Amino acid sequence: MSQILQRKYGMTEDRADRANSRMTELAAGVGLEYHLDRVQAGNTFDAHRLIHLAATRGRGDAMKERLLAAYFTEGQSIGDSAVLAQLAVEVGLDSSEAETTLLSDAFASEVRLDESRAISLGVRGVPFFGFDESIRVSGAQPADVLVGALERAWSDSHPITLVNDEGEDEEACAGGACSL
Repeated sequence: MSQILQRKYGMTEDRADRANSRMTELAAGVGLEYHLDRVQAGNTFDAHRLIHLAATRGRGDAMKERLLAAYFTEGQSIGDSAVLAQLAVEVGLDSSEAETTLLSDAFASEVRLDESRAISLGVRGVPFFGFDESIRVSGAQPADVLVGALERAWSDSHPITLVNDEGEDEEACAGGACSL
């Protein structure tokens, strides 16, 4: 993974190693086991198509989780069709349906739409988190940063309105008491 960061972001080897160590520590902090030294770079377009197939069978989340574990923990090549077909079976998809999907262009337009949406949101890399269409967090961040973004999204979309005893939006505090 260090070489990937060096090529993609122009990082020095030392900086890339520190970034990987930080990512591994953050993952461990939430119970995930990462082995970034095993990561195999590759095209993930077909993996995304399988996620769409799995979603039609109620297994989309399971497929995403399986792909992430295969990539970050196990060092499997999720750009390889044979690996993808096996992972699909592991989450309960029919092997022939998975293989047929991988040999066709099924769900390609859906993935292209996902890509277009990501570009419109300003996604330049992963991980990327979007909250309430307006708050965006890019990169591996500590949990408190994500919690802060969630809280801001909630407060922005659910502002507190003070009302008086008659239920009107005007000065609602009188005699030291306020109504929400």
